[in-house]
This record gives sequence, C-alpha cells and structure tokens, in this order.
Amino acid sequence: MTRVYLFKRFERFWHWSQAALVLFMLVTGFEIHGTYKLFGWDRAGSLHTTAAWTLIGLWAFAIFWHFTTGEWRQYIPTTQNLIAVARYYSVGIFAGEDHPHRVTALAKHNPLQRVAYLIVKLVINPLIWISGLLYLYYADLARAGWLDGALRPIALVHTAAAFMMLIFTITHIYLATTGHTPLAHVKAMITGWQEAEQG
Repeated sequence: MTRVYLFKRFERFWHWSQAALVLFMLVTGFEIHGTYKLFGWDRAGSLHTTAAWTLIGLWAFAIFWHFTTGEWRQYIPTTQNLIAVARYYSVGIFAGEDHPHRVTALAKHNPLQRVAYLIVKLVINPLIWISGLLYLYYADLARAGWLDGALRPIALVHTAAAFMMLIFTITHIYLATTGHTPLAHVKAMITGWQEAEQG
C-alpha cells in the first residue's frame, strides 16, 4: 500500500459541511412533509429554509472552487473500466477480488463515482434548487400571475428530488465502508490521505 494525498482541505470542509446540511434538510424536510414531529412544523420550516440558503451558498462556492482549481475534471464521465467497476461492486467485492480502479490524485473517482456525482450535480441538485426556490417563493410568484395552481407539481418534484438525494446518501454511506478497511474512505475524507494499492 502507498499513501496518496487526494482530498484538499476545502474538499474535506465542503464534503462534511454538505453532508451535515443534506442530512439536516432531510430530517427537517420529512418533518415538514408530515412524516414525524421533532421540531414542530413552523420551526422545521424555518430551519429547513436557513439550511437551504446555507447549502446553496456552499454549492455556489464549491462550483467556483471546482472551476478555478480544475477539479471539475474529476467528474468527467469515462467508459474506461466502467463495466469492470460495475462488475466489482455487484459480484467481485463479495468474492474478495481487487478493485479494478487505481486511485491517483488525477483520478480520485472511479467511473461509477464519476457518473453518480455528475448525476447529483447536474440532475438532483438543480431539481432541489429550482423546485425549492419555486416552493419558497410560490405565494409571491402566484400573486404575480406566474405558476398559479402549480404548487402540487412543484411540491412533488421537490419531494422526488429529496428521495433521490436520500437514496444517493444511503448508497454513498454504504460504499464508503467498502475500502480495504471499513473506515478507510472515511479516514481519507478526514485526513486527506488515502491508502491505495501500488501498481
């Protein structure tokens, strides 16, 4: 094994801040939806809105950071080893096979990660942003004659996007435990250093 410095300080800050905000918004969002009572509907709504604005600010800064540092290239999809990685996660991981992707500073995400993160960044996040903002300002927009009668579809899109984010989060947490030790990937996202196989 060799140590590779993969995650810069801002990446780690951005990852954990985003994770905390997403989990908090899932908790408050499902309470607003009526799934359970924790904070109370009004308080949950206020907390959800505050967390949403914080997350939008974080995402905007992260987009700026990715483009100014060139890290956006980490999310360009590739078909190289895509089938091998898919086979590894569906069969090979249970047979003790080696991971077909070799981590480097220039290729820290395997082909499936690249596709998944690109879907999050180009599909799920924009659905959450747009539907959430339309939901938040619906009364003002309806008074101005826009979107009148569209509250239900907006709410459904926002809820569907929340479920997509929940599925991604659960999958992400599970896959974070599939390194050479159960906490290897988590440790890498805390320290920045990941142990990778040589070769």
